[in-house]
Amino acid sequence: MNSTKIDSIIQRKLEKVLIQYPRVKDIVKAIDTKNGRTLLVGGAVRDLLLDLPIKDLDIEVHGVALKDLEALLSVFGTVSLIGKAFGVLRIHGLDIDWSLPRIDTAGRKPIVEIDPYMGITQAFRRRDLTINAMGIDLKTCELLDPFNGQKDLMNNILRATDLYFFVDDPLRLFRVMQFIGRFEMQVDDQLNALCRSMDISAVSTERIEMEFEKLFLKSKRPSLGIRWLKEIGRLKGILPELAKTVGVPQEPRWHPEGDVFEHSMQSLDAAAALEYETDWEKLVVIYAAMCHDIGKTETTKTIDGIIRSLGHEDAGYRLSQCMLERITHNKELVDAVPKLVKYHMQPSQFISANATSAAYKRLANKLAPYATLFMLAKLKIADRRGRNPKNSEPLAHDDEDIAKFIQKSRELNVLDQVEAPVLQGRDLLDVIEPGPYMGNILKRAYDIQLEEGIKDKEELKKRVLE
Repeated sequence: MNSTKIDSIIQRKLEKVLIQYPRVKDIVKAIDTKNGRTLLVGGAVRDLLLDLPIKDLDIEVHGVALKDLEALLSVFGTVSLIGKAFGVLRIHGLDIDWSLPRIDTAGRKPIVEIDPYMGITQAFRRRDLTINAMGIDLKTCELLDPFNGQKDLMNNILRATDLYFFVDDPLRLFRVMQFIGRFEMQVDDQLNALCRSMDISAVSTERIEMEFEKLFLKSKRPSLGIRWLKEIGRLKGILPELAKTVGVPQEPRWHPEGDVFEHSMQSLDAAAALEYETDWEKLVVIYAAMCHDIGKTETTKTIDGIIRSLGHEDAGYRLSQCMLERITHNKELVDAVPKLVKYHMQPSQFISANATSAAYKRLANKLAPYATLFMLAKLKIADRRGRNPKNSEPLAHDDEDIAKFIQKSRELNVLDQVEAPVLQGRDLLDVIEPGPYMGNILKRAYDIQLEEGIKDKEELKKRVLE
């Protein structure tokens, strides 16, 4: 097994991480007195070697039985057994998973074998990829690398630790997808061949959703993961609505980059490169960028020698909704993304038509409650930048009109919210009983408020009751 001392730079980075967890060094010493070995494992080791921020620490303890480890850790705080079947412990107030070596079989109810004495090579063999199958001995600062993960990191290669164990968890195909986007690495031929044929039907929607979220929120170029699904022939089964965009032509004057799929991928990366206030905004816009033109698969025609896709926004609303309902249970996402798809042409059209203030307010209401004009503007910017005929990099673009759209929305105070109705049901109780009629009156009052800019409650009340 490869075992080398980590260099001084990596060691200093590790110390900076561990200093945030002051009890860890004492715990490592205590485990050592029981002839145990404490290893930092998984993504933390990978990210340390890649000089990336480390958010989660996973520590694997070898040579100590579960009950003994629980007793030992209890000296340092209240211990919770968060995964008894998996041998995972936590100390209250210390955000670290302490686990024992294990082998687990496939399925939603895997059979788990915990064995603190199985050895490092066997324990690491269950991990999906070589880049995740490394450990650092927290006592000696040795890098333990039985499957040459560091070499694969240096060569930008994603390789299965063990092809036999890899298929035990079909979610791993989606993990490969998001690692491709996050780390911009190439998949080795054997793993590609395996991912082409492995059965992924048992993977739950919740788990798939998590991997797409990681791909979109953690990648500079999330399109790489989606392009890989296409390359290995899995896109049609996972995102069939998007797969149908392959080969759908676009008018070269407006879209010199190629077909709808290429435009969608470039827009996806352009959306990922923009700045957002929250992860929610980023996630919604990135999903919308991927989906915004899928309606062209049903609407594209050549009219008088020009390729047109009239009505693709409405078709895209329906298709994106179908796609999202299959890969997420997040109802807010399923509501927000199709709305952005439906109205993605509006920002530039609003500026060219010099749209009224009421039009902006109505559009904000159509997007609510989970999407906003800010998100819509970001989507339009991504759409504009995803038209590079030379390579797949997002183009720089003059977005002066979109800047005006944002400024106007901000002036009207509807950039990230809707205008609240001035007249409320309680204001009508002296003249109208609650019910459908009151609802109609309130809707009429709100329409007048938006159209005419009336903010005086009494005037609105007078208008709707006269």
